[in-house]
This record gives sequence, C-alpha cells and structure tokens, in this order.
Amino acid sequence: MAETMQGLVIRSTAGFVDVLIAGDVVQARIRGRLKNTPRTTDLCVIGDQVLVSRPDEQSFVVVEVLPRATRFSRRQPGRGPRKEDVLVANLDQLMVTFCHGRPVLNTRLLDRFLVIAEHQRVQPVIVMNKADLREPDAPSWQRVYESIGYSVLTVSASTGEGMGTLTAALQGKISAFVGPSGAGKSSLINRILPELDLNIASVSEHHGKGRHTTRVASLYALPEGGFLADTPGIRELGTWALSIGHLDRCFPELRAHRERCAFRSCSHTHEPQCAVVDAVNAGAVDRKRYESYVLLREEAGA
Repeated sequence: MAETMQGLVIRSTAGFVDVLIAGDVVQARIRGRLKNTPRTTDLCVIGDQVLVSRPDEQSFVVVEVLPRATRFSRRQPGRGPRKEDVLVANLDQLMVTFCHGRPVLNTRLLDRFLVIAEHQRVQPVIVMNKADLREPDAPSWQRVYESIGYSVLTVSASTGEGMGTLTAALQGKISAFVGPSGAGKSSLINRILPELDLNIASVSEHHGKGRHTTRVASLYALPEGGFLADTPGIRELGTWALSIGHLDRCFPELRAHRERCAFRSCSHTHEPQCAVVDAVNAGAVDRKRYESYVLLREEAGA
C-alpha cells in the first residue's frame, strides 16, 4: 500500500488540485471513489487538508479529504435543489472588503458576510479600501460596527496607507478576502504579494460595479507565515444552513438582550415584552442592523 502524506489544497480545478506538502507543491487527481460519493457540498476546495498517496513516481492521488473545522459557504445560485457552494475551507478569518468612494458601501451585504462569519465561527475583519477617498471623520456606520466589537481597517492599495496593519493582521492565519466586485480585493492582494500580478478590472461608470476578475480560487503563502485566499467575486450570497432560531445569535448586539425576552422562542419581530425590540427603541441597538436581522430572518424562512 502506498504511503499517504498530508497536505493543504491551494488550488482546485476540474478534478485536479495543487497540494502543498512539506514545502513542495504537487498536482494530484482526486480519487474516483471520492468523486462518485453522493454529497450536497463541494468535495475539495482551497483550504482543505487532504491525504495524498503516490502510487508511482509520476502521479499523486487525493485519497481522503479531512473534516473541515470551518468553511465559508453560499447557496449555489439558480433553481433546483439547494446545494452548498464552499468557497474556502478551514478559515481563521474573513477579510470583508468594501471601499470608500465607489462602489458605495452596502451595509445589508456587509451584514450578510458578518452573519455567515459568526455562524461559521470565523473571525470577521472589515477592510475599507481606497482610504484616499474617505471623509475626514469616521462615518457613522463605522462607529456602529466598532461599538459592536468588529475591527475596521482603513487601507489604500494605491497609496499603501494602512497596509502594514493589514499585513500584520494576516500573519500566521488562513484568511480570505471577500466582498463585492470593484472594492479592490485583487489590488490589495497585489500590494501584499506583488509577484502574483492578479488581473484588475475598473469600476463600471454606468453601474458603479467592478467587473469579475478572479476566475479560479487560489490560496497563496504569505512571506511571514499564513495563507491568503483570493475567491471569485460574489454577487449572490445566502445564509447557508442557518436556521431561523439561531439567526439572532449571529448578531452580537442582539445576544446581549435575547435572554431577557419574555418568550424563549421570541422572534424579536412582534412578540410582547421583547427585550431586543425594547433595546432598538431605546437606541441601545442600531436600528439598521436590526432591520438587517429582520430581512435575513424573512429570507431564511422563505
């Protein structure tokens, strides 16, 4: 029996994966038995830890995908049975990237990313690119999110402002940059790892949205340790496998009040003596964040 080695998947395409094993990268095919196993999620993605065998000197075969500690997922778009689309496995942190200027920050989309990070127990960090376009004072939304406990890093891929702080936050961890097209994810990655020279597309003047530039998800090693993921742009994001009853736990500011509601199964939408609604009305919970909770709850029940 061929000896097996453990490695990290850093690229996955069409039945083959690039695996980092003891400092060397090898291309391996996925064992047919694995591909034929019924499943409702992706078999092998970047960030997966896998066992690889070497049946001969010229080939490597993935024989097992080890259990994932965390994953960043979305529902596969389109009609038909809902399946999980895993973008990155075994994440330590999610760098949720938006920008000053255009495209304009969409806090509803920001909340979706944060909820999924909370649900998957992945540490989220809000990254605001294009610092050279920011207003002199911190915007009100930033003060709200920082008061909840989220870190907000202001950086500029073009001028280098704040890049030292961002690079330090990435060291020793597996991180994924996610966010809308045009926010500058590829520009930031180019600044951190210039040898990659990732393709960058401009923001459409008509729609204010960037064109989709990343085609294949990849995981890149950082000079000081850790890995950085670059994933395809995301236009549609769902709260995969998140039950309505657990949604309020994915909003840190709601967790502080939910235990004081009169009803254990309180939805925080219409029940009497709801401590969450009382906190919103008293200004202790931001109303826009609460509205995001209500909208996500409606979607989860659809």
